[in-house]
Amino acid sequence: MRARPLQPLCLLFLAFLFCFRAFGQSYSIDWFKVAGGGGTSTGGTYSVSGTIGQHDAGGAMTGGNYSLTGGFWALYAVQTPGAPTLSIQLTTTNTAMVYWPSPSTGFNLQLNTNLATTNWAPVASVTDNGSIKYIIVNPPAGKAFYRLKSP
Repeated sequence: MRARPLQPLCLLFLAFLFCFRAFGQSYSIDWFKVAGGGGTSTGGTYSVSGTIGQHDAGGAMTGGNYSLTGGFWALYAVQTPGAPTLSIQLTTTNTAMVYWPSPSTGFNLQLNTNLATTNWAPVASVTDNGSIKYIIVNPPAGKAFYRLKSP
């Protein structure tokens, strides 16, 4: 039987022809808007850059464990592992309501205006209507970050 010198070369060519492709992550932003100003918010391994200048007519963009809501205000709910879900909602009087489920025994609302510091301060005057605990916030002059913390 004669050896076929081209056979190993053909097999190698076929192996490269059917190589597996690598796929990137499935993140996408399907729409955009033009506005003025802006800034960047960074936390952990993620960073979001955005612009300001007009109200966002759409609702929140959500996917997996992430949510992004546009607009003028710079209010953020910082989720603390093991704490009840903290949410922010615009009211009909153009104020914001920061709220979380009631009862949530042992958790206190805290405020920080700069995440580069550890200056979390307790928030007074929390209202409890039996189903949620909440505060009403007027438009802030700068950024405001809220979290629930167990002492």
